[in-house]
Amino acid sequence: MRKTVKKKDYENLTAANIEKVITLLNPSDTSTKPITKKEACDILNIAYNTTRLAAIISGHLEQKEYVRSRKAKKRGTAATNEEIAEAVTDYLQGDTITDISKRLFRSAGFVRALLEKVGVPQRPSGKDERKEVNYFPDECVSEDFNEGEIAWSAVYHSAIKVGKRLTTEYQDTKPGLKTVDYESKYGCPCYQIYVIQKVDSEDTFFTSVTSGGFNAYSAAYELGKLEHLRKYGVKLEAL
Repeated sequence: MRKTVKKKDYENLTAANIEKVITLLNPSDTSTKPITKKEACDILNIAYNTTRLAAIISGHLEQKEYVRSRKAKKRGTAATNEEIAEAVTDYLQGDTITDISKRLFRSAGFVRALLEKVGVPQRPSGKDERKEVNYFPDECVSEDFNEGEIAWSAVYHSAIKVGKRLTTEYQDTKPGLKTVDYESKYGCPCYQIYVIQKVDSEDTFFTSVTSGGFNAYSAAYELGKLEHLRKYGVKLEAL
């Protein structure tokens, strides 16, 4: 069983920092003087305690070996539907490919290729890319969406819930609403949509609230189908 070490907020027990301490305690160059255990504790920002220092290092090495063995076991094997569902869901909810690969004990390249293969819309990797409209995989391209369907917005880079299709007939039933023939204007249908946004409950007075959003309108070419992901076990309503 792998050991776990309780961490205090001010302690610097990142994997990179522990690796640094291990290297400094055991320098490969014989001419380099090893740091003391007191100095090692200072680098980790923990109280001077050799027993706890040893436990931190031991736990880190055990975790490294555990990850190495899990990756070795999965190397050369195809992704399971459970892995696909987890990778797709986590990616569309905002997790990075690096974080997903760590949880799945797969390489980042494996996860990236997996997402591309099953037809997952690309998310922007930075603020500049968020200003751009991303292209959809072929599996996502469509002009026809059903009311209530969960789809993806290339404009808001988020899951959305499809509302009414803004046909001229529908608009004519709405008093005060100017009727526009969107299909003639944009060459495709236009839809009401509800943009789904995750909410950090710690930032609100309502701790039970986990999602929110806002209403918007979108042309069909800015929306991507996600229904094909259900066959892998992806629960679109949870996005």
